[in-house]
Amino acid sequence: MLETVDLKAKLGKADYKAAMERLDLHLAQLQRDLRTAGVPVMVVFEGWDASGKGSVLGRILQAFDPRGFKVHNINPATQQEPYWPPMARFWNLTPADGQIAIYNHSWYREVLNDRVENGVSARALQEANERIRVFERQLSDDGAVIVKFFLHIDKKEQSRRFRKLRKDPAYAWKVGKDERRRHKLYSQYAGAVEDMLRETSTPCAPWAIVPATDDRFARVTVAETLAAAFERALTTRKPHPAAKKKAPARRRTSPLDRVDLTAALDEKQYDERMEELQHELRRLQHLCYRERVPVTIVYEGWDAAGKGGNIRRLLAELDPRGYEVVPIGAPVGDERTHHYLWRFWRALPKAGHFTVFDRSWYGRVMVERIEGFATPGEWDRAYREINEFEEQLVEFGAVVIKFWLHISKDEQLARFEARQNTPHKRWKITEEDWRNRERWNDYWAAVSEMIERTSTIGAPWTIIAGDDKKYARVQALQTVVDRVSERLKARK
Repeated sequence: MLETVDLKAKLGKADYKAAMERLDLHLAQLQRDLRTAGVPVMVVFEGWDASGKGSVLGRILQAFDPRGFKVHNINPATQQEPYWPPMARFWNLTPADGQIAIYNHSWYREVLNDRVENGVSARALQEANERIRVFERQLSDDGAVIVKFFLHIDKKEQSRRFRKLRKDPAYAWKVGKDERRRHKLYSQYAGAVEDMLRETSTPCAPWAIVPATDDRFARVTVAETLAAAFERALTTRKPHPAAKKKAPARRRTSPLDRVDLTAALDEKQYDERMEELQHELRRLQHLCYRERVPVTIVYEGWDAAGKGGNIRRLLAELDPRGYEVVPIGAPVGDERTHHYLWRFWRALPKAGHFTVFDRSWYGRVMVERIEGFATPGEWDRAYREINEFEEQLVEFGAVVIKFWLHISKDEQLARFEARQNTPHKRWKITEEDWRNRERWNDYWAAVSEMIERTSTIGAPWTIIAGDDKKYARVQALQTVVDRVSERLKARK
């Protein structure tokens, strides 16, 4: 692949000037059009040391309104970043709708270094490439334009540029021991780059290999490639279809049908079990901290199913420095201008910590589906995206526990009425709760499909019988204790 690149390609000064004057105006207009259309743009710059990434990037950005782009310099991971899944920091840097994010180096940096210098296994590299493909595909499916450049020079040209840089004290720092080491390993890196380009160049996120021996030619090539990608995005972009409310199809059978809602505990059983389990979970929390095991707990369930009370008992004896509760409502502000998973990637627990989500990313396939906030294409695609998201958490070593708190329709009504008639609990009942109750059958069908399509080996659903609150609280605690214990044993 790299061997086919014409590194002798050049562009005369006059032709360069004329081309850039034309492209500057064109790119400026395209940026405005993309912002109006609400299209997020991600531009990746990779390449050899001294290949001119800074020079090319600096010239290209002259065409853009600086209020509409942000440059992210991706350095090697800090000591803190390994405490989260590998793609978490890059999800944090994705652009809002209508904005341009430019990455000087990217999520590919460590993949290359790991292969050449860290001797990681072929399987680990395969998994890393798959994470990248998933990341880029999910963002592209959500409407992002992704353009990736690799600036290519040969070893001889790199050596010449290194000598030139070292002669000037202002630039000599750019050629340090890391750069010299990579230069010696040029052939090994070239093989790794070839594989990277081949494995991660996809229709939604293609690589453009840019001959960079001549700076003028490289700049024009990058500008033309960007313009073409932006034009395609604006031309092929289809109007966002209006989401419509549509009742999910009724299901003959459901995992909810198999739940024994008569299950209950008396006061003595409840107190004994709770004390035992709460103390054990506190012990496990400290072990998780020692072993750097993150725990993600998701609570979903019917309105008035007892999620809040369940969460309070779950966390009652835990060290509050080691957990966080994240309540999830309708997206607001920046959340509305990013991929729906963006806010959840940002809220994941640090290794060794617990995070409890009071409602979660499953809103995409429940309330957003039923109320028409997501199109059929969006919520149907979400099943795969959610499974991929949770798979990455599990691969990182996290414990992922998902609860559906299940109650009968009659029990829900009784709790609604109790809240309505109790002054200090009246705030818990809203008109939205009553509206949701009217669509009980629709939610039943959606929940059933959700559980069936997203209950995986690594992140299974646990359906909790919740008509008896005491039983539900004990079952949730027992499940967390069991799952965390299993994960810690597996590490030995």
